Amino acid sequence: MLNARLLCLDTQSHEHAHDHHQLVMSLSGRAEFEVGGSGGEVCRMRACLVPGDADHQFAGVGDNRMLILDLDEQDTPPEDLDLLAQMFEMPRYPTLDADFQNLLSYAGAELARYGSDPHLARALGGVLLRALHLRLFGERVAVGGSLNLERLDGYIAENLARRITVVELAQVSCLSPSHFHAQFKDAIGLTPHQYLLKARLDRASRLLRETPLALVRIAEECGFSSQSALTTAMRRYLGLTPKRLRKA
Repeated sequence: MLNARLLCLDTQSHEHAHDHHQLVMSLSGRAEFEVGGSGGEVCRMRACLVPGDADHQFAGVGDNRMLILDLDEQDTPPEDLDLLAQMFEMPRYPTLDADFQNLLSYAGAELARYGSDPHLARALGGVLLRALHLRLFGERVAVGGSLNLERLDGYIAENLARRITVVELAQVSCLSPSHFHAQFKDAIGLTPHQYLLKARLDRASRLLRETPLALVRIAEECGFSSQSALTTAMRRYLGLTPKRLRKA
C-alpha cells in the first residue's frame, strides 16, 4: 500500500504509533519530529523517515504544508520490500538536494490539483520514494562496483515461473538498467537474459531428473511459455530433449 496526501501539521504536539512506514516532506514551512528518541526538523531541505511501529512525536511550526507518504508492506511487490527495509531500518532525516526539491514541488502541485485520483497519488508517491532511495543508497551501490549475486539469485528463484525483466533485476540491485547490464556482463560473463535462461534450464533439468512432473508442468514452473519452448531451449543449449534427459 502506498498513499500520498497533503497535510498541514498542527502546532500542538502530537504523539503517534502505527504499523506503516511514513515519509514526511515539506512543501512549505517546517515541523519538529522525534522518532524513537531521534530528533530532527522537517523543512524544504530535510525530510523525515518514520519506521513502522516507531513511537514518534511531532508538531508543525507556524504555517506549514507537508506531503506525507504512508507505506504499508502489505501488497507491496517483492522487488520493493528490500527498498522499504533499507530506507526504514532506522529513523532518518535525509537532506534533499535542489533537484529533489523541484520534483517534490511538482508532485505537490499535481496532488493539490488531482489528489482525488488514487492512481496519480500512488504514481507520484512511488517516484518520490524511488528518487530518495537512489540518493540514499543507489549511488553508493553503483560506485562499489560489485553485484550482490546471492540476492539476485534469491529473487530469480522466487519469481522464475513468470517473466522477469532486466529492469526488475536492476531495481533489485539499485542500479540503472544500462549500468546493471554492463556491470553484470563484466562480472558474470553472461548477459542478464542468458543468466535467466541458464537458471530456467538448470531448474528444469533438476525437476526432470528428480521428479515425475509432466513436461508441461515443468515448463510452467520454470517460466517457459510452453512445453515446446522448453524442448527447443534444451535441445539448443543442452544438446538433448527433456525426454532423453529424464531417461538418462
